[in-house]
Amino acid sequence: MRVPAFSALLTDAGREVLAGVDPSAAARDPLATASRLREDPGVAALDPGLPVAELVNAVMTQVGLRARGRAKFGGNAERMFFTPDGLEQSTRRIVAEYRAERTARHLPDAVSGGGAAAGDLCCGIGADLLALAGRGVPVEGVDADPLTVAVARANIDALGLSGHARVREGDVNEVGAGDHPLLFCDPARRGGRGRVFDPAAYSPPWDVATRLAEEAEAACLKAAPGIPHEVLSPAASAEWISVDGELKETALWFGTLAEGSRRRATVLHERTGLLASEGSVAHLDAEPDLGPAPVAPARRYLYDPDPAVVRSHLVAEAAARVDGALLDERIAYFTSDRAERSPLWRVLEVVEFAPFSLKRLRSSVRAHKAGTVTIKKRGSAVDTERLRRDLRASGPESVTIALTRIGERPFYLLCREVGAPEAP
Repeated sequence: MRVPAFSALLTDAGREVLAGVDPSAAARDPLATASRLREDPGVAALDPGLPVAELVNAVMTQVGLRARGRAKFGGNAERMFFTPDGLEQSTRRIVAEYRAERTARHLPDAVSGGGAAAGDLCCGIGADLLALAGRGVPVEGVDADPLTVAVARANIDALGLSGHARVREGDVNEVGAGDHPLLFCDPARRGGRGRVFDPAAYSPPWDVATRLAEEAEAACLKAAPGIPHEVLSPAASAEWISVDGELKETALWFGTLAEGSRRRATVLHERTGLLASEGSVAHLDAEPDLGPAPVAPARRYLYDPDPAVVRSHLVAEAAARVDGALLDERIAYFTSDRAERSPLWRVLEVVEFAPFSLKRLRSSVRAHKAGTVTIKKRGSAVDTERLRRDLRASGPESVTIALTRIGERPFYLLCREVGAPEAP
């Protein structure tokens, strides 16, 4: 999609055309919808200098992306504009709002006083700057792609945030350390061949982004959740964030934003429909003097920590909260004699713990009359789909099988939900 075709959608006539397309019908029969649009004289009139096919493509693209965008942006997606890459790379709304809330609590005086704007480098379609502006933080986005800049500006206008946010086209590598007292940067992690995994190949490169953050009064860098711990700045407080059990990102906080622990796991819950301030967020912080988690035989309850806890290397802290112990020092499962529910982990009651044997496990599943079997694994080489078929489970009950190893020996734990009744 080119800028002229996108700009045509921002006119009153363009918005009317977009509003007239039924997203369900477009998804069900895109060819019929596109054909109807090609015959619509209103579409051709959006920009007589452009081919009708290009305008139709722009309309269809936005309709499809808005439908997909609901997963990240909820109802706001119906008013927003997207590019395919922009939507894929954009921050989920609940994460952006969580970070914006934390940022707004510790604004530098130059920003809170209205004398300077925060800088959002590599702002993309504007997910993060929209969240900051929504908290009343003045923010300027910078991006190198003209279409992306146009889309971000359209989103600012669509959500009524032009009083707090603006976007300009520019090279983030030319931004100086003192240009913004508050800096947010989400380095581009895609190149001509797709996703980039080496932080040195980010744009701007990780060392450049880190230097800018370290020299700002306050800053936040967003990184992929799998970024190696060894490349993280010692000046930063690192936070691994998950949403409903899916690890989303690593946020590095600098300066006045680096509150609390040097490492934190944060679990957000979108399905609850709650805002962070209403209890949909849970934290686990590093305890420097804690030491490694103890290792012990299986106890009554199995704990499966959230991916944010695992990736932030805070399993020992999680186990300590429930007087738990690891089954193996290299595996993130831990067990305890007490059950404590938390967003930071899933807790299950252990019914049976034994070395892995398909024959024995199949017999146990049948004995518990289980027809619904959830299989989880850590450190196991067992093919879970083949195991599911081999179990031939049938019955009214539900069980969870956790596959793991202790040393080099495979084990299984047959579990049920805490509080589930005994099978008769």
